[in-house]
Amino acid sequence: MTKKLVVVGNGMVGQRFLEALRSRDEAGTWQVTVLAEEPRPAYDRVALSSFFTGVTPEELTLAEPGFYDDPLIDLRLGEPAVEIDREARVVTTLAGHYPYDALVLATGSYPFVPPVPGHDLPGCFVYRTIEDLEALREWAAGRRVGAVVGGGLLGLEAANALRELGLETHVVEFAPRLMPMQVDEAGSQVLRRHVEALGVHVHTSTRTERLEPGANGAVARMVFGSSPDGGSDGGSDSIASLDVDVVVFAAGIRARDELARGCGLPVGERGGVLVDETCRTADPAIWAIGECACLNGTGYGLVAPGYAMAEVVADRLLGGTATFPGADTSTKLKLLGVDVASFGDAFGRSEGALDVVYLDPVNGVYQKLIVSDDAKTLLGGILVGDASAYATLRASVGQPLPGEPLRLLAPADEGGAVSLPGTAQVCSCHGVTKDSICAAIAEHELTDVAGIKSRTRAGTGCGGCVPLLKKILGEELAKKGVTLSKVLCEHFDYSRQELFDIIRVRGITTFSQLVAEYGRGRGCDICKPVVASILASLGIGHVLDGEQAALQDTNDHFLANLQKDGTYSVVPRIPGGEITPEKLIAIGEVARDFGLYTKITGGQRIDLFGARVEQLPAIWKRLVDAGFESGHAYGKALRTVKSCVGSTWCRYGVQDSVGMAIRLELRYRGLRAPHKIKAAVSGCARECAEARGKDFGVIATDKGWNLYVCGNGGTTPRHADLLAADLDDETLIRYIDRFLMFYIRTADRLQRTSAWLESLDGGLDYLREVIVEDSLGICAELEAQMARHVAGYTDEWRATLADPEKLKRFVSFINAPDTPDPSISFVTERGQIRPADRLVAGPELEVRR
Repeated sequence: MTKKLVVVGNGMVGQRFLEALRSRDEAGTWQVTVLAEEPRPAYDRVALSSFFTGVTPEELTLAEPGFYDDPLIDLRLGEPAVEIDREARVVTTLAGHYPYDALVLATGSYPFVPPVPGHDLPGCFVYRTIEDLEALREWAAGRRVGAVVGGGLLGLEAANALRELGLETHVVEFAPRLMPMQVDEAGSQVLRRHVEALGVHVHTSTRTERLEPGANGAVARMVFGSSPDGGSDGGSDSIASLDVDVVVFAAGIRARDELARGCGLPVGERGGVLVDETCRTADPAIWAIGECACLNGTGYGLVAPGYAMAEVVADRLLGGTATFPGADTSTKLKLLGVDVASFGDAFGRSEGALDVVYLDPVNGVYQKLIVSDDAKTLLGGILVGDASAYATLRASVGQPLPGEPLRLLAPADEGGAVSLPGTAQVCSCHGVTKDSICAAIAEHELTDVAGIKSRTRAGTGCGGCVPLLKKILGEELAKKGVTLSKVLCEHFDYSRQELFDIIRVRGITTFSQLVAEYGRGRGCDICKPVVASILASLGIGHVLDGEQAALQDTNDHFLANLQKDGTYSVVPRIPGGEITPEKLIAIGEVARDFGLYTKITGGQRIDLFGARVEQLPAIWKRLVDAGFESGHAYGKALRTVKSCVGSTWCRYGVQDSVGMAIRLELRYRGLRAPHKIKAAVSGCARECAEARGKDFGVIATDKGWNLYVCGNGGTTPRHADLLAADLDDETLIRYIDRFLMFYIRTADRLQRTSAWLESLDGGLDYLREVIVEDSLGICAELEAQMARHVAGYTDEWRATLADPEKLKRFVSFINAPDTPDPSISFVTERGQIRPADRLVAGPELEVRR
């Protein structure tokens, strides 16, 4: 018989519990009612700050599409529980009563606001929910100075948000250093220098005494009392008061345990519902998980321990014997652009613990390892400025050191995955061990990180363990004698990237020369199109010039897309989707005169279908004469730069998105790449052009443009990531130039930008270092290479029409060039042609050839 389960709370831990329970409860033992206080389903609160960089609430949602269509889950949004009757086993809300056989409290926490006078003035905010952030953004518009009370993890996140909103930003911290719970004094000093270099004012050892209103009744001034240690705060501008327009309280959290208190459940001395190692409360029918729970006198404000609790309770409700395995309080974050991580016994409280410290004040790097008194066991550590070794180090806590301590801190030699024991927890977000990963690799014959993610969920949380997953995968494949070869094909012992550099540096201009000097044989349908693409990317001749013509794949061979019936589509370029009436008429006349099917595409242009190969030159002659050029729908090249109408017409637009889209499309037209490239420009954060689903996307802000990279649609959609924010026009174009050329030079054959980013060690952070910070010193070369492309661009169809030799290829039969292909036939449907590949009844269908 199905039993009734009530879950109070639908945050990250509550959602994880639901997923864990439903994945195990194959028999449908539990009918679940979820009582959620917020008006939206669970979302990624860890990534909440991305809301200010254009990420929508829908994109932050945790549940997979369709999850709540499950008939065994009843999600009630905006309906918080107000009372628990333990004797009757009923949870009451303002809307009704919900009986239960078991009750899970996942109520989370609330932000702590120090009881200083004025804390409730207009202009004072907390930093907890999407609604909090929406209110903060609305209030901050047009204001000048903001301050954050709290210099911990959440405080620095909030400070970055104020910077994103364009405010002069101050951080006020009662403790003598930033992030006092995660880093030590030396690490905090390095972090502070990074933060202050960004223009954020830091005031440590500073107590907020009161907030004072201005003439409009809103907060206008912060008044500070004497510092708790009796000295100055040591900051760059120690002051007694500060004029502000916005104050954000981010001074910690407190457990939401009021429901438990109300029904008589025991709570901890500092709050939180008391639970045992099974996460059960004093009432055997009630469980508590996440931030609202108190286990052994400790409450955990991190996601990973909450996830572990969720798994334990899901197992117990289905008859299992799981117990809480202990809390992994490791953290790795990028705060104000600075890598900060701590793990294990970060402060060296273990008896006899020794410190191994590396300090690079020039580059702002501080790293400390805590090891046992015999220097054989890793106990913990702190990383500031460079956390590249975090994944291996965190997984090695409590284990024999996988190498010399100082060598472990070097990014180029951060310890091999093979040295980790099988019991080492590689993914703390989902509790996945090395043994589990190795078993999945063996059982499912996995050969890439994406497969590991799919089978084990490792790497799908914060992503910090992805570099370690790559190492484990490589080690496991090596054990089986399998090496993931990067060679292109049997004719070349090089990857696409290596061939690109060979052709560029050696000045090779033909496939024959390349295969003679660096390959073998006559080539194949893998290497020939790749080399053709590289030659085109480097601007070496027209794609149909001489030997290059024989290298092209089917579509490039005729500069058109082959359709299933043997005809071709014609796609003229319409930059930014903007087109004049005259050009619209020209396209219509061409379609009418040649009897073509016409369709407006999702990329804001018009496709013409049904052209026979011998018709292509005549069709393109008409289009070229009307001012059109090739849209490169047939090539691995830039396709379109989609746009909304932007500030020119839209009342919400803040920048000229159409003008920028046209500028970008005309700049990158004809740019050959490892795969097709799609782009878009949106004129405001409403994102009507869907820029974050593109290989590169641009979204307007009131200060300029945000640049997103490596998104895509298709069978595995991926939202693009923010590379840089608030760019002026020229900086935006410079960064896109670098990004595209770096992709073209380093990606594998037929690798989209999204997969390419996954393959980069260091991911987005590494890409940002290369493109924005020029860490490899190649940006000038990348820009020069793009400049050569722009200067050397010619329309492929215009050049083809001017060359009689090229035109000779556009025939269906070489020995009968004037004869059309008799196998091609059409039927009329909805007033237009379509291939006659099936019989469809109806009076309007007419078969013709």
